[in-house]
Amino acid sequence: MSVTASLVAKPSDSLDINALADLASKALEEGEEELALPLIERGAVQLGNTLLWQWKALLERSLDEHEIALRSFEEAARLDPADVSIAHGHARTALEAGLDARPLYERALSLAPRNGQILVGMAAARAAMGEGDRAIGGLQATLETAPGWLYGHEQLAQLMATQGRSNEVTSSLDAALKRFPNAQPLWETLLNVQLRRGAYETLSEIVGRARAAGVNPPEFAIYEGIHAAELDPETYPRALFEAVPAHDAALGRWRVRHLLRVGEIEATVALIDRELQRDQSVELWAYAATAWRLAGDQRSEWLEGDERLVRPTDLSDSLPPLDKLADTLRSLHVAKGEYLDQSVRGGTQSDGPLLSRIDPVIRHLRNAIVGAVESYVAKLPPKDEQHPLLRQRRGRRVRFSGSWSVRLRSEGHHSNHVHPLGWISSALYVALPERAPVEAEDAGWLTLGEPDRKLGVDLPPWRKVEPKPARLVLFPSWMWHGTVPFAEGERLTVAFDVAPPI
Repeated sequence: MSVTASLVAKPSDSLDINALADLASKALEEGEEELALPLIERGAVQLGNTLLWQWKALLERSLDEHEIALRSFEEAARLDPADVSIAHGHARTALEAGLDARPLYERALSLAPRNGQILVGMAAARAAMGEGDRAIGGLQATLETAPGWLYGHEQLAQLMATQGRSNEVTSSLDAALKRFPNAQPLWETLLNVQLRRGAYETLSEIVGRARAAGVNPPEFAIYEGIHAAELDPETYPRALFEAVPAHDAALGRWRVRHLLRVGEIEATVALIDRELQRDQSVELWAYAATAWRLAGDQRSEWLEGDERLVRPTDLSDSLPPLDKLADTLRSLHVAKGEYLDQSVRGGTQSDGPLLSRIDPVIRHLRNAIVGAVESYVAKLPPKDEQHPLLRQRRGRRVRFSGSWSVRLRSEGHHSNHVHPLGWISSALYVALPERAPVEAEDAGWLTLGEPDRKLGVDLPPWRKVEPKPARLVLFPSWMWHGTVPFAEGERLTVAFDVAPPI
């Protein structure tokens, strides 16, 4: 029995605000919000307590019940209109719900004008309403007066990318470094932005500029190691295997990636065996899948050979009308460019958690998806404590670590990738272009098992899935996936990651 369940099973006759707040906190931690909510609601209503109304809202938001959560935040804000955390939570929930959150962010900013999280939220709210340039301008103005605001630089870089201004992604950092060339955190942020966008070729040059400015922390060796992992032709470049700490799990993944890239498969398999003792990340399992296939290792079949791990399902009978769903999704594609760290090539991705929106069409979509995920999990092979998909708890509430829509244009596709924050990933097809006579039969198809092409590994996908309207494909988040480009038209999809069960 969870701690939450034990606390709920022995409720006190008295309404103790602190005890109820502790219960809410534990319920959020354990994923037992529904157990605690009745008690929290009773306490909030009977005591008229601001903190309990706020906790009620946070639990409802965690359950993706944003419409109810907004009402709870409204009551909390009525009781204490000067509380910054309530004002911010109210604005953030409205933004996730798909509403115009700008007035609520204005109110939150009036209470805390220099709060970085609220400033970034306001930028997101403006961008969501088609005010991308104003959103950028607001962050730029703040960064001119606060050039050491690292989070602001990172968020501005992402906003620049999605607004189609990719040549300006690092502009605020470049300007700040001209003013403060000895600021190590600014150099590290610049390196991290370039790392996120896959600009590996720039890392060594940036480190060299920093050192010329007198900045040379030990951490810079990590970026030189990553540069070597992607570009050095040697089997064991010193920058990756000797000059950086061997105990870093993330660097272990870069070493694995490098050995795959230079074709040292036997060495890769041996390194993966060691790294799996300490690193169970999605990325490492993806490299294991590739290395084991190339080596003819029997673990390849154990890891991804069972056909039940990939499941296409027709959701025609449970989705909202596809033309109505397509129109709703198109209205969300206000971005003009691609995210720094996403797989979309030749298209746009919606911002924010799609399945948290309170639009009735999206709620209908969400219900259909949750049912399909529950069915997929129920039909998985038996539990296996060693398997990255099959070891997880079952029978838990479906939760999403991310959800979005992708609209691809002519020649658009997804590069081969994995989803580091997911357990189960997806592709749901809403609108598809007609295949042109000159196109290959598999144009636009989903590919599974073909690794990142930057690795240069000659390994074809082990499975392809034909896209069809209303078809949902579910598969493990660590499984390489991408798409074959198509010639012309529009390809509109919904995608989401199911979070590992709490």
